[in-house]
Amino acid sequence: MYTSNRLFQFEVVGLNPGSTAQTQSCSVRQSGSIFITVPYARMNQEMRRISRLGGTIVNIQPLDGQRQPTASASSPGSSTQVSMQPAPTQQPQGKIHPKSEDTKIPVNTYRPKTPFIGKCLSNEPLVAEGGSGIVQHLVFDLAGSDLKYIEGQSIGIIPPGTDAKGKPNKLRLYSIASTRHGDNEEDSTVSLCVRQLEYNHPETGEKVYGVCSTHLCNLNVGDDVAITGPVGKEMLLPPEEDANIIMIATGTGIAPFRAYLWRMFKEQHEDYKFRGLAWLFFGIPYTANILYKEELEKLQQEFPNNFRLTYAISREQQNAEGGKMYIQHRIQENADELWKLIQQPKTHTYICGLKGMEGGIDEGMYSAASKFDVDWPTYQKELKKAHRWHVETY
Repeated sequence: MYTSNRLFQFEVVGLNPGSTAQTQSCSVRQSGSIFITVPYARMNQEMRRISRLGGTIVNIQPLDGQRQPTASASSPGSSTQVSMQPAPTQQPQGKIHPKSEDTKIPVNTYRPKTPFIGKCLSNEPLVAEGGSGIVQHLVFDLAGSDLKYIEGQSIGIIPPGTDAKGKPNKLRLYSIASTRHGDNEEDSTVSLCVRQLEYNHPETGEKVYGVCSTHLCNLNVGDDVAITGPVGKEMLLPPEEDANIIMIATGTGIAPFRAYLWRMFKEQHEDYKFRGLAWLFFGIPYTANILYKEELEKLQQEFPNNFRLTYAISREQQNAEGGKMYIQHRIQENADELWKLIQQPKTHTYICGLKGMEGGIDEGMYSAASKFDVDWPTYQKELKKAHRWHVETY
């Protein structure tokens, strides 16, 4: 097992020496190779950076003379191909996932009458102090099941007990918040982002809590959970690695976009190297309600050329007119750039969140399109026909 302060030297070809300016230590020889000294804890991050800059790692050596991790050098000019086997707890994102041979979209592997009974592995709060509501990140064990899924799909959860008519509770669908490889990258878990539903009864005024969301938010580690699915084909990512992905989310609508971003930036894949632009517009009431805030902002810092993050914090920020800041106002602010992106055939727009948010987004897009004398409703229909406008609200 390698400790985080171990140093390794990468021999890299295909890089401009100037591109190593931010690296801790490097030297260049006349053959064109660049030698970069990297601590073990940053190896995978540096590999991704080198790959983005067009470089190829041809050799990895430990600087203390001990045996290095297994590495295979690719030919000059090709993309980086490095196979690492670090301890999972130290480098969870270091695994390189092999090429997916089965491109069929899995649907309804488990149905309501025969759900898979998984186990809750973790249940962690996502709302910081001062935020509103209860939102939890849940991870379920799929070991022993045939349940496979891909980013953008949903699973069903069947809460225990019966409804008011004495019949077994019906399933509720939740967008999956993890990539197909799961948070542990071992293809054996699935994650959800769940907000506990609560509202006042319209007649009695009594506080009512959602049956399934409350069941999930109160799960303990080791508890059983009845899972169906997966379902859904509307929110799938395009296969093109240079696609532009515009994501518009409110609240727990961040779930599928977390899966997208983890696949694009946190994981390594033999057959998927995202090099387009991902732009997330995220609407929340308070800063404390920014779900996955630390992880999102870390990705923004690490991939500034490929990932943009724009918040609309309604209770803390003001729009240009002095009112609350909603997503449609952020769209209006970025109208020129968004319009240029949306007109490109490789751009896909995804919307996920509460029903009714589409109206505000249409308002923002109408304003953006009108600046260029384009009728938004007509243009939106063309985007839907081209399967470049994707909506999932609940």
